[in-house]
Amino acid sequence: MTSSWKRSAATLAVFVITLAGCASQAQKGLEKPPSSKPASTRNAAPNFTLKDVDGKPVSLADYKGKVVLLNFWATWCGPCKIEIPWFIEFQKTYKDKGFTVIGVALDDEGWEAVKPYISDKQVNYPVVTGTTAVEQLYGGIDALPTTFIIDKEGRIANTHVGLVSRKEYESDINELLQ
Repeated sequence: MTSSWKRSAATLAVFVITLAGCASQAQKGLEKPPSSKPASTRNAAPNFTLKDVDGKPVSLADYKGKVVLLNFWATWCGPCKIEIPWFIEFQKTYKDKGFTVIGVALDDEGWEAVKPYISDKQVNYPVVTGTTAVEQLYGGIDALPTTFIIDKEGRIANTHVGLVSRKEYESDINELLQ
């Protein structure tokens, strides 16, 4: 065997092994990972009552029977700015199917920063300003965005810390609306 032939055979072997690896990765991508915790292991979402932009109380308990996307965010948070348009669209798409988004803004400046932001972005779901007490109820919010997906029984079905894909949120929502 010539060295040229050996190099060609080795290159072909590497190509075949690489291709096989890519195929198995693609197949893994087709598998749907479980989105939500099994219902039997879900913990109740802590209730809170906070005021919205108009000073009206918003209580999580008022949304029992609906799937709730509870999003802790801030106006200065880059990933939050990416997600908010998705949440606006989810509210439009799913609100009549037993779903709502609730935004909990954690800006230090409170409504001074939040009110113009939600007005400019035409946020169509309830937004409240958070408190340290509410953050602690949810285990301490260490990163933004932090989003809890709450089932119709008021239990936390999934938690997302940081930016996740729109598709992942849609999967969670659709799974719990069924």
